[in-house]
Amino acid sequence: MKNRFTVQLLSAGLLFVGVLTNPAQAQDNALLYEVTGPGLAKSSYLYGTFHLICPTDMQITDAIKKAIGDSQQVYLELDMDDPAMMGNMQKAMLMTGNKTVKDLLSPEDYTVLDNYLKQKMNMGLAQLGMLKPIGLMSMMYMTMLPCQPASYDLTFAQMAATDKKEVFGLETLDAELAALDKIPLTEQLKGLVDMARNPDGAKKEFADLIAIYKSHDLAKLMGTMQNSKFSGGDFTQYEESLLGERNANWIPVIEKAAREKSTFFAFGAGHLGNEKGVVNLLRKKGYAVKPLQ
Repeated sequence: MKNRFTVQLLSAGLLFVGVLTNPAQAQDNALLYEVTGPGLAKSSYLYGTFHLICPTDMQITDAIKKAIGDSQQVYLELDMDDPAMMGNMQKAMLMTGNKTVKDLLSPEDYTVLDNYLKQKMNMGLAQLGMLKPIGLMSMMYMTMLPCQPASYDLTFAQMAATDKKEVFGLETLDAELAALDKIPLTEQLKGLVDMARNPDGAKKEFADLIAIYKSHDLAKLMGTMQNSKFSGGDFTQYEESLLGERNANWIPVIEKAAREKSTFFAFGAGHLGNEKGVVNLLRKKGYAVKPLQ
């Protein structure tokens, strides 16, 4: 359970900080895509996930089951069956240089965030202040769910294990966190303080995101996330490192894997859309990327 909790914390935080795109870009209203084209003997598949969600809201459709069943291997953002992954994730959520949240917040903001965590988590910043904002953010989002949250990433990894299929990662944990680390900690923390000041507003925005995700409206999902009242600042200046560069780095990995074996690729839904999204980048390379409703 501790390992599952750690994965949910990190992946959830990356979802909310990392999905910044142009909401005006036309999108396919789909989360599942079939990829065919030059050099591919068999179809491969893309699926856009939402990293933190109630089990009743998780949509493992027959089409998804078929796509995984027809695939010979699974690629997630990170290699979830790497035995070192859990330990690395736990270390990655800790601040370095003996810093704590108290060093980065004004006394007033510290009190606001501390009181929120004590009320919702029964633990304050005295116990949690050594965590990076991504860890605290994920905990706060977990308090907004009326359930023990589920994870698409872990679910797909378990489905692959049941079918004795290998699970791989599109990137390393270090690469994923390096993009996030380009955002100053003070800016990340500002968003958490805003959430603590207006928990009802944050809870509603989160519920709206889940509803939009379930409707498969990627353009609306991305626009809502980009215009979040709890982002802590204008993160569009970090869009290229959070999304564009990572998506571009994934394309040769996706191409190589799909040429070798039919592959099911699953990653945050925000990586699918816009001009620099995975779908468009693959289409520019000559692949047919067909939305599957």
